[in-house]
Amino acid sequence: MIKLFDKILIANRGEIALRVMRTARRLGIGTVAVYSHPDRDALHVAMADEAWPLGDGDLLATYLNIPLLISIARESGCDAVHPGYGFLSENSDFARACTDNGLVFIGPTADAISRMGNKIEARKLAVEAGLPLAAGITGTPAEIASKANELPYPVLIKAAAGGGGKGMRIVHTAAELPSMLETTSREAASYFGDGAVYVEQYIVNPRHIEVQVLGDNHGNVVHLFERECTIQRRYQKIVEESPSVTLTPQVRQAMCQAAVSLAKGMGYSSAGTIEFLVDESLKFYFLEMNTRIQVEHPVTELITGLDLVEEQILVAAGQPLRFGQDEVKMKGHAFECRIYAEDPASGFLPSPGLMTLFAPPRALGVRLDTAYKSAGEVSSAFDPMIAKLVVHGADRATARSRMVAALGDFVIQGIKTNIPYLRQLFLHPDFIGNHFSTAFCDLHTDELNHQVEESRSGVKMDVALMGYVLHSLGWCHREGRGTVWEQTGYWRLDPRLRAGVGDYTATVEIVSRRGNQFDLLVDGKAHKALVRHVEQSKIDYSVDGHTYSARLSTDQRGFTRFTFDGHEFLCYRDDRLVHHDFHVAATTTGSGAGNRVVPPMPGKVIKVNVSAGQKVTKGEVLVVVESMKMENALAALANGVVKSVTVKAGQMVDTDKVMVELELSDE
Repeated sequence: MIKLFDKILIANRGEIALRVMRTARRLGIGTVAVYSHPDRDALHVAMADEAWPLGDGDLLATYLNIPLLISIARESGCDAVHPGYGFLSENSDFARACTDNGLVFIGPTADAISRMGNKIEARKLAVEAGLPLAAGITGTPAEIASKANELPYPVLIKAAAGGGGKGMRIVHTAAELPSMLETTSREAASYFGDGAVYVEQYIVNPRHIEVQVLGDNHGNVVHLFERECTIQRRYQKIVEESPSVTLTPQVRQAMCQAAVSLAKGMGYSSAGTIEFLVDESLKFYFLEMNTRIQVEHPVTELITGLDLVEEQILVAAGQPLRFGQDEVKMKGHAFECRIYAEDPASGFLPSPGLMTLFAPPRALGVRLDTAYKSAGEVSSAFDPMIAKLVVHGADRATARSRMVAALGDFVIQGIKTNIPYLRQLFLHPDFIGNHFSTAFCDLHTDELNHQVEESRSGVKMDVALMGYVLHSLGWCHREGRGTVWEQTGYWRLDPRLRAGVGDYTATVEIVSRRGNQFDLLVDGKAHKALVRHVEQSKIDYSVDGHTYSARLSTDQRGFTRFTFDGHEFLCYRDDRLVHHDFHVAATTTGSGAGNRVVPPMPGKVIKVNVSAGQKVTKGEVLVVVESMKMENALAALANGVVKSVTVKAGQMVDTDKVMVELELSDE
C-alpha cells in the first residue's frame, strides 16, 4: 500500500480550508493552516493542528506570497500542499515551486495548469481532442478587428488568461468590435497581467453545464457526471445542481465522454472540471477547463457518495483510482446555493460587516460548508461568500422543496445577504419548470426583488411585535428579573408599553399573565398568547392558536434585530434606553472616502438641509430622520464640503443607506 502524507499545508482560508482539514484528519494526516492578520481568529486557524501567520500585508504579501508559503511548508515539516480553490490553486508557478522544493502539489501538474490556464491554448487542446467549439478567432486586437465582418454576431470577447466573469464583453455589431477589443484588452491586462484576448460566437440563451473529471498518474480518467451551473449573476454562479435535467441521456454521455477524452489526451491527474455551453438545440461547445476543485463540488459528492478531496489526496500520493467508470453511479438530486454577504436590491453589491446572528438550518438532507460557527465579522478584505448551502433529495422536486425550506430556516442578522432572493428564485415558475438560461438573473432580478418586498409587506406585523415583546418578557423572567413591573419599566403605573418592529409601532398592554400564558391588548385589540420556548436568540410562541417562531440578536448599538417569516426588522421598546449618539452616524471606509452619514436605525427622511457642493461646519445638522416616533438630527462631524446627497424628504431609509457623503477639510 502506498504511504499517504504525514502533514499537509493548506494554502487557503475559510470554508475550503476547513473542508480539506476534515478529510485530512479522517485519513490521519496532520494539517497546517496559514492566516493573515484579519484571519487570526478564524475557524480554520483554530481547527488546524498548526497555524502559521502570514503577516498583516495585502493578499500579494500573504495568501498569494509563494516564497512565504513554501518556506512555511518546509519549516513546519509538510510533505504536501493543498491549494483549495481560488488564490494560487491554478497558478503554475506555485505548483512548480512546490515540486522544486520537494513538496507534493495536491492538484495537476504545473504544465497542465499552464496549458489550460490560457484560454487560447485550451481551445487548441480541445480541438485536438475532438471537442466541439463555438466559432472564434484569435490574434492581436488589431488582427481580430480586421476580420470583424467575418464573424457571426453577436460575439463574445474574452481574456485569454481570464476567469470568474472578468475580462468579457458581448458585441452585437461589427462597428462596435474595435473599441470593445481595446477596452477588454486593457481590462484583461489590469486583472490578469495579460492583455491577450480572443473572440468567439456568442451562444444565445445558453445553459452552462460542466463535467467533473478525476484522473490519476497511471493514465486512468473517469467522469463523475455533470453539474448545471446556469443560474449566474455577473457571470458568476450562485446556484448549481446535479444532475442536469436539461440533458438527454445521449447528450450526457457524449458530453461526459468528450470531457474524459480531453483530460486523458493531456495526461491529466487530480480533480478537474471541463465547462461547456449548451444551446437551445442541446448542441454543446467547449468553454474552458478549471484545473482545481470547484466551489460547487459538494453537489457531485452528494449524488455520487464520493469525497473529491480524498480522491485528490490519494491520487497525489501516487495511488491509482480506486474505481472504474462503470462503478460511478448517480443517486438522487442535489442543489447548492452560494450564500453571499451582498444586496441583490442594490445590484448585488457586497455587504460586509458584523453578523449579529448566524443560525443555519438543521434538517434532513442539508449540508452546510462554511467558516462560521456563530456570529462574526464578514471582512471586506475577502470574497463575500459566507457559506455553501447544499441539499440532497430523491429527485429534483424533493431537493428543491428541501432547499426552499432550508433557505427559510437560514437566519443571518446584521448584514444584507442573498438568502431572501435565493428563496424567491427557487419558487419562481421558470426555475421550477427548468425554463431558464444564463440570462435568468438579468431577466428576473427586478421581479425577484419585488417579490422579496411583497413577501416582507405581507408579514403579520402585529404578530411579529407580540413575539418581540413576549421574548423580552419571557427572557427577563428566565433570567430571574421576574416581576412584570420590572419587565415593562420600573416607572410605569400599569403594565403597558409602546413597542416597534420596523416601521410598525403599537401600544401593548399586558392584561393578565399566568406563567407562560398572556392576555394582551395590541392597540386595543385582544389576543391570547403562549410562549412555548424561549432562549436568548430564539422564541417559539403562539398567538390566538397559531404557532410562530422568530430569531433575535442585539447589534453593537444596542438595538434588537428580529427575524420573522424570513425578514429582518429592527425593534424597540420605549421603556428600554439604547445608548448611542444619534449625531455620530458616519464611517470612513478608505482613503478619500470622507464621512458617510447613515441613519442610526430604519426610518423616514423628514428634512434634508444640504446639497452637493455646499460647505458645512462641524455640528451642522445635515439630515433629520424620524425613526420609531423619534426625530434624529444627523450632524457633520467636522468642517467640510458635501460631496453627494442621495436622499430626499419622505424617503424610507435603512441603516446601511449612505444619505450624505462629505469631503472633510483640513481645518
